[in-house]
Amino acid sequence: MTLKATQIPALQPSDRPFRKFDGRGLYIEVRPSGSKLWYFKYRFLGSEKRLALGAFPDVRLADAREKCEEARRQIRAGEDPSHMRKMEKIKARLSADNSFQSVAEDFIDVRFVASGKAEATIEKARWFLSHLTNAIGPRPIDAIEPAELLAVLKKIERAGKRETAIRTRAFASRVFRHGVAMALCKNDPAALLGGALATPQVKHHAAILEPRKLGEVLGTIDDYSGGVIVKIAMQLLPHVFLRPGELRLGKWPEVDFDEAIWRIPGERTKLRRPHSVPLSQQSLSLLRQLRENSGWMEFMFPGERSHRKPMCENAMNLAYRRMGLGKDVVTAHGFRATASTLLNESGKWHPDAIERALAHGHSNAVRGAYARGQHWDERVVMAQWWSDYLDQLRTGAEVLPFRRLPSN
Repeated sequence: MTLKATQIPALQPSDRPFRKFDGRGLYIEVRPSGSKLWYFKYRFLGSEKRLALGAFPDVRLADAREKCEEARRQIRAGEDPSHMRKMEKIKARLSADNSFQSVAEDFIDVRFVASGKAEATIEKARWFLSHLTNAIGPRPIDAIEPAELLAVLKKIERAGKRETAIRTRAFASRVFRHGVAMALCKNDPAALLGGALATPQVKHHAAILEPRKLGEVLGTIDDYSGGVIVKIAMQLLPHVFLRPGELRLGKWPEVDFDEAIWRIPGERTKLRRPHSVPLSQQSLSLLRQLRENSGWMEFMFPGERSHRKPMCENAMNLAYRRMGLGKDVVTAHGFRATASTLLNESGKWHPDAIERALAHGHSNAVRGAYARGQHWDERVVMAQWWSDYLDQLRTGAEVLPFRRLPSN
């Protein structure tokens, strides 16, 4: 027989726990302490289980029956109520702070900081997050709809930053997938937006490929009247073939003045392997000037606001603009293309030596390993030749043209 609501308060404890059944697996257990607990007994995949439904009088008979019926619906749907309860508890525990911002910061900590990614890579991830913070940062990650994320991305796109919009969407997608793994959301709304953004026009970094124009730009850099740290960075960059991020994040222990080598650690290079740069006399001279200004600091190129941080990512490009050099004329990254083009056109150097100087990878792993070991001496000579060549261009001295290789 089923229980009646009036029977339950009258149930008195005994020396041992006992049960009173309501039917269809629902019962109340009375314990010696006097507590009365509701349970639902059921079978799932051949195993007998029970699900706690709460304590009387907080949970009345009608409430217990309703909870029991909900558990039966889950069983009919092929779900184990006990397992679902555990998942809800895990989700509740993890959802204590489930905003998109907090999940994104955890994602960066786990996948970038703890994984030892380069500082430039970590900064780039935080930069992508900054585009999303105001609009969806405080929102619960499981409540964000594709349309509201698309509105943020379209705003970036309308500002003419198509590539940034696409890469920000990709970053958001990785955050949502991290949230799914943490049981904080069930899907990735960013994945649905891949075709909703305009394809960016491919633009290469502006690079100077005419020697005369290169000499003019180098002279303009020498006349820069801004901060000395940024000026030396701009003067040094064309000599060393480094990516701007590899240069600006440099630290003094990496430079060996006696051996004339700058050793870039693997965590700061694009290919995640150490890269050594032979230093010409001109490069050493610029580094000695730099040491007079920042030799006591951790970073070779400290920021203007705090010497505890490196100069900002766009410091050199902003300086070029102040000098009247448009982004269609010169960019910090473009000096690598300048060096690659002019060194190859000179016909004086082995292509593998040039590729190694630029810290490029190699499609053939065996040949790439061989090239790294065989071209150091050639790179040392090439570095000095290149610096001398830049000096000739900068001072306006007569430069004998080298034979240009025919284009394919």
